[in-house]
Amino acid sequence: MSTTTDKPRVVVADDSALMRRIVSNLLARGGMAVVGTARDGDEALAMCETEQPDAMTLDLAMPGLGGIDVLRELRRRGGPHIPVVVVSAFSPAHGAHAVDALAEGAFELVPKPNSTTEVEAFEQNLLGKITLATRTRRLPAPWRRRPADHGHERRRPRDGVARALLIATSTGGPRALATLIPGLPAPLGLGTMIVQHMPAGFTSSLAARLDRSSRLTVREAQGGETMQPGVALVAPGGRHLRLAADGQTAVSDEAPLGGLRPRADLLIEDAAGRWGDRLTLVVLTGMGNDGLRGAQAVRRHGGRILVEAESTCTVYGMPRVVAEAGLADDVLSLDQMGAAIAAEVN
Repeated sequence: MSTTTDKPRVVVADDSALMRRIVSNLLARGGMAVVGTARDGDEALAMCETEQPDAMTLDLAMPGLGGIDVLRELRRRGGPHIPVVVVSAFSPAHGAHAVDALAEGAFELVPKPNSTTEVEAFEQNLLGKITLATRTRRLPAPWRRRPADHGHERRRPRDGVARALLIATSTGGPRALATLIPGLPAPLGLGTMIVQHMPAGFTSSLAARLDRSSRLTVREAQGGETMQPGVALVAPGGRHLRLAADGQTAVSDEAPLGGLRPRADLLIEDAAGRWGDRLTLVVLTGMGNDGLRGAQAVRRHGGRILVEAESTCTVYGMPRVVAEAGLADDVLSLDQMGAAIAAEVN
């Protein structure tokens, strides 16, 4: 039997006593040790300081110091990183609040259930995400290792060739995009497309947030668009983004692939067939292997592949599988990625 010290240690922060009890009991049944509960943001920060948990669940709407302020203060303080899974009431109408939390460093989001029929899905969702969050802190190896050198000879870009840019990302993506996209020049190559794993209703808020801080015009794709050098199109949450043979975008309600909709692989394969060696694929932080099949298609068609380095990833999953397959032309930290994209794509 595991002792408390063997279990992942979690702080639960919510102003509702009922939700604190529900979340605490769920985590305990899932093998976690709840080392503290907090009723507001000040208590949450104090418990993070004294307990140094492996993760925290955090409501956004709390009296006094709210969840967004807690995320900002945790980042300001520095020190050991504590992954935060936001557990709050979300809807498409409140998508901006959710995106703000992710951009401020939240590890993941879990919507509170609206009815008893949603409780089981909520429990599975929360337990899965908090388990992953604790692993990113507790397992320094092999989770935090450098990608192995598989003997792939890195190719240099062809000078003077404008390229289309496609960015694929998942967990940690909103924060990475908030760092990367505002630093990119406009116009940029042949145009930009972004696949960020998100449910329906949230990507329009993500696009609007990026648009306000970027030289590029950032919009959620609606279908029927053609690529433009000054525009970045974000795949709509809950739908696949595809590219037709004539280069126009199309949105699709095809079944999720590997549990994902949007699925980056589908768009990457379309783009590789369309642009061939005039495509640059960038794979940023995220869990899972979405992007691997697409990267193989990019390589077959002569395109370029850049992946984010482990050192700056929230979750080193999507970039890892591409790097370890020997498909990456370069592995770059997030602060290096913008300059590399501008040099390559333009």
